[in-house]
Amino acid sequence: MQRAGVRQPNRSDRVDLKHINEIERATKRGRAELFRIGMALIFIVGVMLYAAMRGEGQGSLILVVAAMIGGYMAMNIGANDVANNVGPAVGSKALTLAGALVIAAIFEAAGALIAGGEVVGTIRSGIIDAGKIDDPYTFIWVMMAALLAGALWLNIATAFGAPVSTTHSIVGAVLGAGIAASGFGVANWDTMGTIAASWVISPLMGGVIAAAFLYLIKRSITYQPDMTTAAARMVPLLVALMVWAFSSYLLLKGLNKIWKVDFPTALGIGLILAVLVHFAIRPLIAAHSRRIGNSKQDVNRLFTLPLIFAAALLSFAHGSNDVANAVGPVAAIVDVVTSGAGAVSDKAPIPLWVMMIGALGIALGLGLFGPRVIRTVGSEITELDQMRAYCIAMAATITVIIASQLGLPISSTHVAVGGVFGVGFLREYLKKNYSRMLGEIKMHHPEDDQAAIDAFMTRFSKASIEEKGTMLAELKQNAKQSLDPAHFSKMERKGLRKVYREELVKRSQLLRIVAAWLITVPASALMAALLFFMIRGMMLP
Repeated sequence: MQRAGVRQPNRSDRVDLKHINEIERATKRGRAELFRIGMALIFIVGVMLYAAMRGEGQGSLILVVAAMIGGYMAMNIGANDVANNVGPAVGSKALTLAGALVIAAIFEAAGALIAGGEVVGTIRSGIIDAGKIDDPYTFIWVMMAALLAGALWLNIATAFGAPVSTTHSIVGAVLGAGIAASGFGVANWDTMGTIAASWVISPLMGGVIAAAFLYLIKRSITYQPDMTTAAARMVPLLVALMVWAFSSYLLLKGLNKIWKVDFPTALGIGLILAVLVHFAIRPLIAAHSRRIGNSKQDVNRLFTLPLIFAAALLSFAHGSNDVANAVGPVAAIVDVVTSGAGAVSDKAPIPLWVMMIGALGIALGLGLFGPRVIRTVGSEITELDQMRAYCIAMAATITVIIASQLGLPISSTHVAVGGVFGVGFLREYLKKNYSRMLGEIKMHHPEDDQAAIDAFMTRFSKASIEEKGTMLAELKQNAKQSLDPAHFSKMERKGLRKVYREELVKRSQLLRIVAAWLITVPASALMAALLFFMIRGMMLP
């Protein structure tokens, strides 16, 4: 009974309350987005004020604008490109998102400041012939347009959650702005051809190497009846191999600007470290393996700590190398403006304050906008665990080492994402084979002999790879019937397999990412050309 003076809520009130809750959730998301944008604007304003204090004379305005664009570019590099280093670790639950952001931000900034180098090329990878741009102010406009176009394209890709190549973005932008300034003859088309080839080489190499490592782990650990014993034997070797690859990679790509070593020396130092680590961790892993269960989930935990170190070292090497994408053109502009001679040099020194802009921008962009692309790489392409994430990290490292020695231009983004797809497609292949085996087992048993099927499947799941093959061969020889107990038609079975594949590797993500890769260079080139004409129109009297 309703009490006097007290109004009971009716259906309309409940509907209104539901709408209010939805509005509050939407408002909360909007506030978070406004906070991120506000922090980014504060950083850009801070860069503007700092650059204004350092500039003198008529070049002061140019330095301020260039520094602001460089800071914007650095934030977009952090938001998009760094996801490749920490995305698999986050997707596999080896790192939380917050932990990954902290580690990546620290090591990206450290790599940029400690090993970012004192000199960068003013024209990235020889994309255009600097000698054909005689006027220094035209060169400045080309660099500004290229930097802004590359940053805008990365911003668009990040908004859609698509991991794209930072290097390809700036390469396409320099190409487009250079052509707008001096015509098609300014471009080095041979270099562009090798870069176009890397669109195919990078993901294929990454995918094949990641799949090979995953297959090795499955054959040597997860397909064994006693997984803990197999893990105690194999995990120290796999970790030592990771130490070898990562220490060599760090010497060749991360510290190469402050300590020059040749390829054999880097491999030798890495091998020594790997042997030391192997003997140090082997008793620790053996002791830990005796305390865990004989399951894949327990074995996965043995890869957690190596993945954390991998994320940190990849971030350090990325910061030391890709900071040039953000501050290289800025350093070139600073060199032209402050040299007095007005000449365009092939190399430009990087002032410390310019390097600081790049380092802080990358760290801030990662923290504010990085989670979107990290989720794409880590969890929205295929399901990852620690073993699969280990394979992706190894693929990213080994591919870069091999390609650098062969002189092949590759994208670390394409390699890492290719590794994610590689482990996903290998899982599809193995699951398909396993499903086919199950189908053969069921077809060679009578429909009402479920007990025999269950008994066979129990023995089959516990058998080794060799024993599984023997059991299937005997089954085919002794079986007389070929009926499907489930009575699925061929079309129904095909439909079920298709649905299952879609769950293992999401085709929508594959198509979206490949499309973003293909249009990165032409899109950034077109934007850079338009921006160059706009800047020149504003600057000319």
